Amino acid sequence: MEPSSRRPAGTWLTGLAALLLGIVIGGGAMLAANGYFVRSYLLAHPEVLPEAMDRLRDREASAAVSANRAAIETPFRGAWAGAADGDVTLVEFFDYACPYCRASNPDVARLLREDRRLRVVWRDYPVLGPDSEQAAVASLAAAGAGRYRQFHDALYAAGRPSASTIAAARQAAGLPEPALTDEIRREVQRNYELARAIGATGTPTFVIGNQVLQGAVGYDALKAAIAEARSAR
Repeated sequence: MEPSSRRPAGTWLTGLAALLLGIVIGGGAMLAANGYFVRSYLLAHPEVLPEAMDRLRDREASAAVSANRAAIETPFRGAWAGAADGDVTLVEFFDYACPYCRASNPDVARLLREDRRLRVVWRDYPVLGPDSEQAAVASLAAAGAGRYRQFHDALYAAGRPSASTIAAARQAAGLPEPALTDEIRREVQRNYELARAIGATGTPTFVIGNQVLQGAVGYDALKAAIAEARSAR
């Protein structure tokens, strides 16, 4: 994700808020003139509109994370790694068929190696079709057997999920044929609901502290979000 070259949203938002307040206080005499000014400003600086929308989405996502934090950060059985009592939790909503999730897996593994206070929770979020769903069933069955990480890494190494790669990953992790249990079905449904609540637009989606990061943002962005979450404690 490239750094933004746009002006900080807070600057124009503060000025615009002051202007709107002036309109209210000044009464109807100023309404037409100031309304024209606002419209003219927005037409001349349309870049502020995406900034405003981004700011609003970030605020809404942060509120949704706060309201659902316990559910988001509580793993399904063994679908987690790192420090059991970690001071920061990184949550990843992912799909095994997503190439960006596969690209992000080494970044998450590196963070786990380097940061002994970090806990990672994986939330299976199969949105890319039947193979994704079958992979999620096998993945969550591995979590119940205490071999989640072994299966997780083995399936990414095997390639895009299919009957053969899922079977190969199961064999590598020493797991039997999985069954779609009611518990697994409920977990997948819960993950869909949580993803919708935080405004996830695809995979991967990361939740760190109060931040929601969409897409394969990379090691540096994840590390910075962890540091910010840690400093806010």
